[in-house]
Amino acid sequence: MTKVIVVVGPTGVGKTRMGVALAKQFNGEVISGDSMQIYKGMDIGTAKVTQTEMQGIVHHCIDLLEPYETYSVKDFQTQVRQTIDDIEKRGKLPIIVGGTGLYIKAALYDYTFNETEDNHEAFRQKYQHLSHDELYQYLKSIDEKSAQELHPHNRQRVLRAIEIYEQTGKRKSEIVAAQEHICLYDACFIGLTMDRELLYKRINQRVDMMQDDGLEQEVVTLYQKGLTRSHQSMKAIGYKEWFDYFDGLISRDEVYENIKKHSRQYAKRQYTWFRNQFPVVWFEVNMHDFHQTIRNVVTYIKKWID
Repeated sequence: MTKVIVVVGPTGVGKTRMGVALAKQFNGEVISGDSMQIYKGMDIGTAKVTQTEMQGIVHHCIDLLEPYETYSVKDFQTQVRQTIDDIEKRGKLPIIVGGTGLYIKAALYDYTFNETEDNHEAFRQKYQHLSHDELYQYLKSIDEKSAQELHPHNRQRVLRAIEIYEQTGKRKSEIVAAQEHICLYDACFIGLTMDRELLYKRINQRVDMMQDDGLEQEVVTLYQKGLTRSHQSMKAIGYKEWFDYFDGLISRDEVYENIKKHSRQYAKRQYTWFRNQFPVVWFEVNMHDFHQTIRNVVTYIKKWID
């Protein structure tokens, strides 16, 4: 069975740096497990790994698409599985690094997708009169378990769960539960964690750095190309917050405060997901000596490989 290292954890905890260090140590290549780093021109807001940070390590699943293109979990599953095979055939170790839990699980596990008619636009029209909260309450009435796993304002995924139920008569949660949740690879799940308050402080500082690095100009460039809040890429944290500013509803300072708030909330959801979905071995990040954290992880992986 193919060996794969998977580095997970909340945003801002040091996954990118860890992935590069492990690739150097174990002759590996990195696969991005971030659903938004696939888009070109979205570098600052997604904290995309830079050429300098890569340190010569090959990174996959980055800059694959234009921001106006759509990309599904199934597309990611196919892409990552092909990439894992390619890396292994070249005698290297695949290392998935990222924070998008559903995408990573779909790639590694026996995650199948329920095929329904491609009628998504009709469903959007059917329920366009309902607010986010009203639509969410409807989903809750037919599939409470799926509703609990979704954010009430993630309209696209709420609609998808409703669509599955109305077309198949089966709840999405039942379809997912029927799968065996078997990992198709010999995967070693490494989780990075730190004190919650310290993490939130780091997230806030990271957003301040994005501001200094030119996040606003990056988003303005995308906006001027015709991208709107309805595009999949623009639903990412760091980008979606700007549309109220462009519409004159909030100030620039409020945009950055919202990005910080949403990033902290996302980090909390990431912890919950990874703890519930993967057999993660957690390592406390030593911010004063990250090399010590790397050494601890390397020691553990050496035992796993042997």
